[in-house]
Amino acid sequence: MRLSRRTWLYILSAVIILSIGYGFMPKPVLVETDEVRRGQMRVVIKEAGKTRVENRFVVSAPVAGYALRIDLDVGDKVSQGQVMTELEPLRSNVLDPRSRAEAAARVSAAEAAISSAKENAHAAKAAAEFAKKEFDRITQLFSDGLVTQAKLDETETEKRRTEASLRASDFAVDIARHQLEAARTALRYSAAGNGDLRQRVVIKSPVNGRILKIERKSEGVVNEGQALIEIGDLRALEVEADVLSADAVRIRPGMPVIFERWGGEGDLEGKVRVIEPAGFTKISALGVEEQRVLVISDIVSPAEKWAELGDGYRVEASFILWEAPDVLQVPTSALFRYKDSWAVFAVRNNKAELNSVELGYNNGLSAEVISGLAVSDIVITHPDSSIRDGARVRSR
Repeated sequence: MRLSRRTWLYILSAVIILSIGYGFMPKPVLVETDEVRRGQMRVVIKEAGKTRVENRFVVSAPVAGYALRIDLDVGDKVSQGQVMTELEPLRSNVLDPRSRAEAAARVSAAEAAISSAKENAHAAKAAAEFAKKEFDRITQLFSDGLVTQAKLDETETEKRRTEASLRASDFAVDIARHQLEAARTALRYSAAGNGDLRQRVVIKSPVNGRILKIERKSEGVVNEGQALIEIGDLRALEVEADVLSADAVRIRPGMPVIFERWGGEGDLEGKVRVIEPAGFTKISALGVEEQRVLVISDIVSPAEKWAELGDGYRVEASFILWEAPDVLQVPTSALFRYKDSWAVFAVRNNKAELNSVELGYNNGLSAEVISGLAVSDIVITHPDSSIRDGARVRSR
């Protein structure tokens, strides 16, 4: 049956009206969505850390001396009692021509002083012998009553004086000999001479371990207490991580730690041993002053798994404050504050529905849902001001 012209006119008008109405209808807002799910959840404090040897031994020079070259290298294994280097006596100064001439002159002067002392000793000996003979003669005359007591005492005093002078001259000869020996020693023992270097101090390793650092490898003069070699046992490593002081008060000894991005396969397990009681100021990458605290942790994973780790290697430490194996959780990007509580936009029948939720733990990426949502609910992430309760939405 053929339609009349008026009927076609009505149909065309209806199509135009419907098209205009559809054009003015609000279009659904494109949104990003995610699903509420159950799973394992952890609340962690993550900071960068580095490994360090638990017991570090710095071997230093016990006395000042001339250290011989150390033939060991960094990384070499050493055993307790192994000789690492030796200290020789300090070298004498090199005598320049002027100093050598002065030393030779002092030797000649010392030799002349010995000759003078010997002559004085001969004179003193002669005087002593004469005084003794005079004393014997006066003693005999006193016995015969030919001299007085005063004369006898005077003679005895002279005898004692000459004997003392003889002993002093003998001591002067000994002093001159020692001075001559000192002058000859200064001339003989110089850095260019062949001094006696047989006396050596042996430096041994105090423990079994590996060499971490050699402060001075070449031979040369070292002072008393100067560090020479640093030794440690790489089988006993610990991890130090500096955390914000506000986070440090939440960490407890014995708390589990996960070490990630350490260079090997898988993660390493650890346990907090000590939180240092003193903090320090550190400037962050943004130039902000922060109070930080060192947290020391032990690696409890089998040593064979991290055998390639060394001293001062970088790791990422995650301190586990709380964890649960099966928790209903929602992405934190879907949360926003509404009045005095948290809320999300749930997608139901292609419309945004405002839902208030009660939350538990929050790890920055996900939040524990106590009430307000169920498993498999779809929520809008990163909602903006264009989203309203009841608005039509469409997932990107």
